[in-house]
Amino acid sequence: MQTLPRAAGPLALLARLLLPAGAALLVATSPVPPEAPQFEHWIDGTTESEPEMQVQQIDADTFVIRQSVKTNFEAPFLYLLFGNERAILIDSGAGGLKIRPTIDGLVSQWQAAHGDHPIRLIVAHSHGHGDHHAGDEEFRDRPNTDVVGLAPEQVAAFFGMGDGWPSDTARFDLGGRVLDIIPTPGHQPAHIMVYDERTKLLFSGDMLYPGRLYVPHGEFDTFRASADRLAAFARTHPIRALLGAHIEMTTTPGEDYAMQAPEHPSEHALPLPPTVITELQQAAANAGPEPKIDRHADFIVYPLPPRPAE
Repeated sequence: MQTLPRAAGPLALLARLLLPAGAALLVATSPVPPEAPQFEHWIDGTTESEPEMQVQQIDADTFVIRQSVKTNFEAPFLYLLFGNERAILIDSGAGGLKIRPTIDGLVSQWQAAHGDHPIRLIVAHSHGHGDHHAGDEEFRDRPNTDVVGLAPEQVAAFFGMGDGWPSDTARFDLGGRVLDIIPTPGHQPAHIMVYDERTKLLFSGDMLYPGRLYVPHGEFDTFRASADRLAAFARTHPIRALLGAHIEMTTTPGEDYAMQAPEHPSEHALPLPPTVITELQQAAANAGPEPKIDRHADFIVYPLPPRPAE
């Protein structure tokens, strides 16, 4: 198991408590842009018991948290990033458990490793679907905390985009750590991706991850425009890897799990290479006026049919 720097010792202790037996913390040590983060085996529902949440660490200020599929079939990934003045939690889980104790523990241990430095927590969302904000209420009364709204105009206002949604990106400074907020509606109207300038990681939500990229009926043009916007961003920013909000693919190229699968044996790796951005853009461009389900090795473009009339 790799050893954390001395300053991160309390964090290592907490993460060992949160990780299942045999899992390890990860530390990115090579110069940026390095290879994609390498994670230990994620909890995947294949054992009789597993913790409700699992934490793995990319560096002393970057945490990846997975919710157990046993608490909710979505088994989402959450991301906690620390700057000098603020920390941002991207998504608050799918429900079925309490996530605030884990997040509060990580914040407290980070503060202890930094001389009890005060830090404000931002609870943001990759988008407004329920499996990404079910834990928000746990943070409503938390001191020194902001919970970002779920509507596009609320997201734009919080991150300082003004009237520029969705064509403009925004820069959001955590204090010595600047994030780019990229509007990517289509899957959902308030969808964003978050690019971390420090680690060169792109937190890509539900628009691009190893799984089914659902596009509601009538929203494919919006989705296509977001794919173009994402590709344009990628041409001017070095991207180490994409880290999405779920894993729904197996290690067999193009093969996904059944809907609401209770376990994920032989699960696809979480990181996706930046080449998938161009692949997605091309798939969206080639979809035609009546998009069909389009399988790729690492993702599936999945247009949804019209909803039945009520």
